[in-house]
Amino acid sequence: MTAAEMTAAIRRADPSLSRFDPLDRIMYHADFGRGHCGFTATIGNYEGSLDTILSDMNFLSPQLSTYQMWDTGTGGSIHGACSLKLATRPVRGSVSAATKRLSIRSQGLVRLETYFGIKSEATEMVLTENDVRAFGVLFDIQDDTRRLLPRLRYLNAQDGESIGQWQIKTHHPQRHDIGATGKTASIGHYAPVGYTEVPGGAQQLCHNELPTKMNWHYLSVTFDLATMRFVQFRCNDRVYEQDIPTPFELAPWPNLRGLLNTIFFVETDVDKRAFLYLDSVLFSSAE
Repeated sequence: MTAAEMTAAIRRADPSLSRFDPLDRIMYHADFGRGHCGFTATIGNYEGSLDTILSDMNFLSPQLSTYQMWDTGTGGSIHGACSLKLATRPVRGSVSAATKRLSIRSQGLVRLETYFGIKSEATEMVLTENDVRAFGVLFDIQDDTRRLLPRLRYLNAQDGESIGQWQIKTHHPQRHDIGATGKTASIGHYAPVGYTEVPGGAQQLCHNELPTKMNWHYLSVTFDLATMRFVQFRCNDRVYEQDIPTPFELAPWPNLRGLLNTIFFVETDVDKRAFLYLDSVLFSSAE
């Protein structure tokens, strides 16, 4: 048995890892039964005062959740007690985001995998599958020549209408200088504009039958740090790797060379909280 075969066999024997399909080197495995695992609140940049944060970049902190339901009790995660919960404010268009901050180890392929669930707050006794507008993942990356915020979004619903479409953000938002030192800036890149549909990217997700029932889904996103392009993404049984739109690029920002953050986000389409639950997250690289 080769070293690669032995490594694969060990991973298959571990239930917490065998659910994933990582590249050669696992950079982190966040099992939220052990805590937040480095995922923290995402907020806009500020300088001198918190009042300088852009109004649409002041998000709530992620929470550990046992997934409590008023009708059937506590659900926990897939095989544990806790998942990570991102919760929006109960205001239409509100966004919540959570970030794990890393740096680039090698400029090759990286892969972000998770098991996730989406729900709105169960305040009604009917299925409200169109309350969650969207959810997604993005990287925040900078090398020697450019900065990117490559973002994959699943548009679940818009204005009460079911959509079910994968998108890539292709148009970059306006930059805002923060403070007077010239060291700090911010961009409102979570606004629900500037997206391009992934060709063939329509997909229905299982919402189940009640406002409290939630199914777990698998998501895998592979990105090339050399070409700065999406290579492939997969959700459950669907794999997308052809004609994935090119993400927008920015000129490099000060003090960010080597940046490699991994970020999850969720948006609400109604005046009700929308939730994104993450059972666990695995991030790997080809080297």
